[in-house]
Amino acid sequence: MMEQCVISVIIPVYKAEKYLSRCIASLLAQSFTAFELLLIDDGSPDNSGKICHDWAERAVSYTHLT
Repeated sequence: MMEQCVISVIIPVYKAEKYLSRCIASLLAQSFTAFELLLIDDGSPDNSGKICHDWAERAVSYTHLT
């Protein structure tokens, strides 16, 4: 049975390609799992959007704002 979501972790994404995957992997590796992880990309000019999209296919909610 999945735990009920207790908190939301919101990560604003802008020019974060250097550390974004490590950040997401670290959060998903926590023993506390009653959270939702939201990545909010408002049009970052680097590869952050692609990284978010790749993670969204696996386990993360991703929103691209235009």
